[in-house]
Amino acid sequence: MLGFYLPKTKWDVKTDEGQRILHNLAQASHSHAQGKVGSGFDIASAVYGSCLYTRFSPSLLSALPAPGTPGFGTALKDLVEGSSWDTQIQKAAIKMPKGLRLVMCDVDCGSETPGMVKQVLKWREENKEEANGIWGELQKGNEGLAAELTHLATTETAAEYDKLRTLIEQNRKLIRQMSVASGVPVEPPQQTRLINYCSALDGVIGGVVPGAGGYDAIVLFVEDKEDALEGLKSSLKAYKPDDSEEGMKIGRVGVIGVREEMQGVRTEDLALYEGWGT
Repeated sequence: MLGFYLPKTKWDVKTDEGQRILHNLAQASHSHAQGKVGSGFDIASAVYGSCLYTRFSPSLLSALPAPGTPGFGTALKDLVEGSSWDTQIQKAAIKMPKGLRLVMCDVDCGSETPGMVKQVLKWREENKEEANGIWGELQKGNEGLAAELTHLATTETAAEYDKLRTLIEQNRKLIRQMSVASGVPVEPPQQTRLINYCSALDGVIGGVVPGAGGYDAIVLFVEDKEDALEGLKSSLKAYKPDDSEEGMKIGRVGVIGVREEMQGVRTEDLALYEGWGT
């Protein structure tokens, strides 16, 4: 929308300043649409590509006038273009090893993300000591995972994924602790069973439930080899959920044709979309 309505002298997606403004405006819009819950990492990665992300202070948006009220537009513009937005984006802190790829799997089930996030935040507010302990360990685990991926991306020796497997499993253990303590299915048993099944396959290093968690997707680190990907696809076709498990029932699981991307927003050639409207 910015590219359509504004001349390049006012806004250019190819510049650092243009991306900063786009990111801030998209975060404000997304936060409003989501009821001011969620980390906003999906917005940051959409704009900047893979990165190590530190969330902006929620108070930045809570101080804005309500949309549609006098002064809202001016206040939003000043916030988006100003220097008070305190998001931290570290592109150099994360690299993807050439021998690995991310694979997203769609699970035929559903989760209501904003409601889940609100429940977790309520639990965190009411159980600060326990929650902060898990949060702190998970922060260390996430930083360790980013560091190990970057190490694997920069080493010239043959890739060894044992440490990466251990870090993923340690992080998942903490997420399961959070799930039990909060009563929110961040990594529910159905997803634990599915990820464990996939992680035991040749060429699969490990995986997690992405975003706020729930039932509708998993993401896996897989060796970037055709036989590993085809083996995963065929194994998922044969996967049978445990119908004896209580709670939500997951259905068919399939591999989505997307992968990781270090680059974020970009201008595409319209020729790529010729014929789409016919």
